Amino acid sequence: MSLPPGFLDELRTRTSLADVVGRKVMWDNRKSNPGKGDMWAPCPFHHEKTASFHVDDRKGFYYCFGCHAKGDAIGFVRETENVEFMEAVRILASEAGMQIPERDPQAQQKADRRTQLIEVMEQAVRYFRLMLNSGAGAGARDYLDRRGLDEATRDRFGIGFAPAGWQNLWDHLTGKGVAPDLVMGCGLAKPSNKGGKPYDVFRNRIMFPILDARGRCIAFGGRAMDPDENAKYLNSPQTELFDKSRVLYNFASAREAAGKGAPLIAAEGYMDVIALAQAGFGAAVAPLGTAVTEAQLQLLWRVADEPVMAMDGDRAGLQAAHRVIDLALPLLMAGKSLRFALMPEGKDPDDILRAEGRGAVQKLIEGALPMVDLLWRRETEDRVFDSPERKAALEKALRDKVALIADPTVRGHYERAVRDLLWTHLSPRRAAKGGAKARKWGAPDPASASAKASLLAATGESGAIRMREAVILAALISTPGICAEFEGPLEDLECQDSLHARLRDLLLHHAADGAEALNAEIGRTVGADALEKLLCLPHVAITPPVRHPGDAEIAQMTVAEELAKIAAIRGLRAEIADAAEDVQGMADEAVTWRLGQAAEARNRALRSQQEDKAEYDLAENGARINRGEREEFDALLDRITFTKTRR
Repeated sequence: MSLPPGFLDELRTRTSLADVVGRKVMWDNRKSNPGKGDMWAPCPFHHEKTASFHVDDRKGFYYCFGCHAKGDAIGFVRETENVEFMEAVRILASEAGMQIPERDPQAQQKADRRTQLIEVMEQAVRYFRLMLNSGAGAGARDYLDRRGLDEATRDRFGIGFAPAGWQNLWDHLTGKGVAPDLVMGCGLAKPSNKGGKPYDVFRNRIMFPILDARGRCIAFGGRAMDPDENAKYLNSPQTELFDKSRVLYNFASAREAAGKGAPLIAAEGYMDVIALAQAGFGAAVAPLGTAVTEAQLQLLWRVADEPVMAMDGDRAGLQAAHRVIDLALPLLMAGKSLRFALMPEGKDPDDILRAEGRGAVQKLIEGALPMVDLLWRRETEDRVFDSPERKAALEKALRDKVALIADPTVRGHYERAVRDLLWTHLSPRRAAKGGAKARKWGAPDPASASAKASLLAATGESGAIRMREAVILAALISTPGICAEFEGPLEDLECQDSLHARLRDLLLHHAADGAEALNAEIGRTVGADALEKLLCLPHVAITPPVRHPGDAEIAQMTVAEELAKIAAIRGLRAEIADAAEDVQGMADEAVTWRLGQAAEARNRALRSQQEDKAEYDLAENGARINRGEREEFDALLDRITFTKTRR
């Protein structure tokens, strides 16, 4: 079966050879460099213990230095699955989401035509290069000089010039014997509506050749010299060679540079890419005048796990970044994401390079934002969240966006990151503490003398509160499933002990992940020893939730009771403070009554809510006797007396 021209190229572009081979081998992590697509493993085609089998994922080829096996993804599937060529193509096409084309008897003719079209495009490249260096191209050369594009750069990118005039290129190509239908098929000319000769698509424009992954010219981009031209930049129309949604400018060169360790940068235009490449950022690409597409994202991820999107610092650039986020969210996978380098307002990478130099751009690239941070900025910028309803709307908007992520592992991490951001920026307690907003989850507070002291050594009211905080935290750690019920009070828990504060934050952040994940995070952040010491404190170890971990009912009662006691103690403290102020003014009986009520509330809270509800009588010696038990005992005595009487 003959396949249409370009189908196999597209299949190889969409297929990761490392993923295909990885199903059959165990990679040698010491020799492999996944970031560069440089992978090594023992050869699957012969028995060996050393890793002599090499996969170059960038170029899509494998080679064994032992048995000399070599090939591409199709060849690897053929050899390892023992299938024919077309069956191997079907397997890979199915995994890449591509449909096998119907049988095409004219496939060879189309392949020949494709070759002819590429030859015509190469002739056009040479013609435009010639025109740039002619008298007609003087103005274009001056413009390029002002933009800092020297002759070496022009040669490197094949930059040329299309002179003004309606049939210059048409006459040149047809004069060399090129068939008119080939010129039209390349998108270089259009038919005249007035019945005359076809006319050139590109006129009075600086020409940028657009190459495919194999470095062949398949289209052009033209920059208008006339400032009054309607379209400042113009791309070739879609042709048999060119689909702008599946191509990135400078992709072939960028893939090679990225393979040598250069960061992959996606800029917004030709001039940005060329300026970046001149400054040493060789792995720079750009979409072709349209928003980034899914196919272009997949191309980027074939080259780098985290490409940097360099967006212009204006509103249009920010909107473009937001569109990329919406496109990328459903496609995210473990290890595959995007980072965003936002240029200063009103500037693009080319402007910054000319004004501030390479170092300024390097700093922006290194400080590129993770996608989740830009998502947060989009949903919160220029908005005020001063009511529960607004906060709820923000949380819903973020959760709806995160729900678009198909990969469950990535989605879970985004959900935790969103909880981080909501807690850090919207928590009333943190907002009340000046610098607390910037603190990360679980970040240790400065050690204090009280933090180093034993809870049992603490005395007075503050010590009692700390002891109750320890019981609350221990109960929640032992039964994290109930944390959601106490999220509000837990957020408001003012922990003076730094360890308590860190455990509180970790509970709010990780309790929903389950006991195992929570304990792992606590061990990583504060250390398993610190948690063990907390649980072994005498007043903690004797509590029911610690003795019976996982019993939700006991844990709920304990936490609710201890929170109530802390609230009562602090309520009395607040009343005393207010009363002290009132005494300095007009003191009356209301102050005394308020203090009495607060004290009684404190006393009621301190009496355990888990005490039995039995009623008691006082014996003659002053001991308390359970009234129910006494009545049962009296009834028993009556029955014994009655029995003896009958006898």
